[in-house]
Amino acid sequence: MFSRLIEEFSTASLSKQATVVAAGIGTLAVTGATAYCIKRHLDNIPPKQWRRAGEVNEIYVFPIKSCAPIKVSRIGCSDLGPQRNLLRDRIFMVTNTEGKWMTARQKPKMVLIQPTFDDGYTTLTLAAPGMDDISIDVKSLFDAKRGKGIVWGDSVPAVDCGDEVAKWFSRYILEKDEGCRLVFYPLEKTSRKISGTDSGALHDETSYMLFNTATVEDLNTRLDHRVTALQFRPNFVVKGPPAYAEDNWRWVKIGNTVFKYVKPCLRCVFTNIDPEKGVSNPQGQPLKTLKGYRKIPSLGESPAFGIHLGLRKSGEVSLGDAVYYA
Repeated sequence: MFSRLIEEFSTASLSKQATVVAAGIGTLAVTGATAYCIKRHLDNIPPKQWRRAGEVNEIYVFPIKSCAPIKVSRIGCSDLGPQRNLLRDRIFMVTNTEGKWMTARQKPKMVLIQPTFDDGYTTLTLAAPGMDDISIDVKSLFDAKRGKGIVWGDSVPAVDCGDEVAKWFSRYILEKDEGCRLVFYPLEKTSRKISGTDSGALHDETSYMLFNTATVEDLNTRLDHRVTALQFRPNFVVKGPPAYAEDNWRWVKIGNTVFKYVKPCLRCVFTNIDPEKGVSNPQGQPLKTLKGYRKIPSLGESPAFGIHLGLRKSGEVSLGDAVYYA
């Protein structure tokens, strides 16, 4: 039968051959797309069997990229990242006057800019060494005119926070009256495609990052000067599992909140910035040590330390919550 079909095809007109081929390609495309959708759906179904790893030891939210975090005891989890009302993770960023993101990699003192929120989590107040505090009504920013910002080459919706706060950042970071702007991400969902729906608001990679205390302690046995978990800017720090156990977790459950592993967290020179002093380590530590034993050959020269996660079931996470993996 197959040989007869080949013969009929070979003797058909060119136009008919083209029609048959196009139909076949269309069928393959539909089949391929369907298979991809089915696989994607199955890949995102949480497992039924879990193993306990430990408990949540620290929770951090970083409202402004490259600046200091707010340490909390309880946080809600959304597609954009950790949040409680208008306290949200990486929802603000400092830019230059062209809208391009400014980073502590070049200006380490940015990590000393300390944000705080009022009890209703609607007003953001900023403090920095040698500067008077300044406050921002975050709620009003949702109704302001939207422009664009740039993160890792991605254009993102951004609301400029005004000249007063721009001057504050310029004076602290650049020691002059202009050059910096502060912008706000005004959407409830991600608009970026770095890690699909998991890329958060203004994050580098995904909306959540996790590692465990034993991982940091193992690194400290290799260093002359100790580092803390905060040096790696995580959202969740887990206590209990052995060092680097998180490398093998493909699912994480904390309370009723479920996350899926997206990729390892690859480290850069930001890792060398002391979060308490706002200066970069002159010996290039701990990044230099991490490169000696934590590189993944297929992922280049950047060492892996912690894991990026995407949210699959929303909920709340609190200190002391049991952490499960699969």
